[in-house]
Amino acid sequence: MGAAKNTRNASRKARIEEMRRADRARERRGRVLTVTVSAVVVAALGVGGFVLFSKASDDDGSSTDSKAWPAAKVSEDGEKVWGKLGRTHVAKKVDYPMTPPVGGDHNQVWMNCNGDVYEKELPEVNAVHSLEHGAVWVTYNDKAKPADLKKLAAKVKATPYSLMSPVKDQKDPVMLTAWAHQRTVTGADDPKVKEFFSKYVQGKQTPEPGAACTNGMAQ
Repeated sequence: MGAAKNTRNASRKARIEEMRRADRARERRGRVLTVTVSAVVVAALGVGGFVLFSKASDDDGSSTDSKAWPAAKVSEDGEKVWGKLGRTHVAKKVDYPMTPPVGGDHNQVWMNCNGDVYEKELPEVNAVHSLEHGAVWVTYNDKAKPADLKKLAAKVKATPYSLMSPVKDQKDPVMLTAWAHQRTVTGADDPKVKEFFSKYVQGKQTPEPGAACTNGMAQ
């Protein structure tokens, strides 16, 4: 059992490192091209994308209306899990029914999530895109203990496909979020932190495994 677990962990680490090398290669191809293409796409969305996005939402059942969201199921150990969530790119604010959001329609530009620790709150529509790429999002409010935040920041910085930021209005001091999954933890030393990272960093829940966590938006 222990040998099998070690093999799985080694395989996961190798996979993450391979994706990290791919990210670096993409960066070397130049940020200028990325910024230019993004600007063109954003402009197109602003002019005529709304109709297309609305139609896409109608076609795949996704919606920015919180009433259309699937209800969360709660596991015995307190983890919340949602069903199918919308994945349409939108150029407007989304009314997410939970804080922080766990998925749903989002902006086309993701927040950088290559072990990035942010000091200010993030635009939700961009952070959700990071979740779509398989990132784990660590969030906290002003009730979180400084010692816990220091340890969590160190863990995030050492983990590709993760990010951390404050969320003032969340109900618990420290929360962990992946696409369609969320849980509260008691602090940095809670064993659920390690379990959540091991399971959901580029985990099976990821809608776009291998997608970049760099060349996105930085605070």
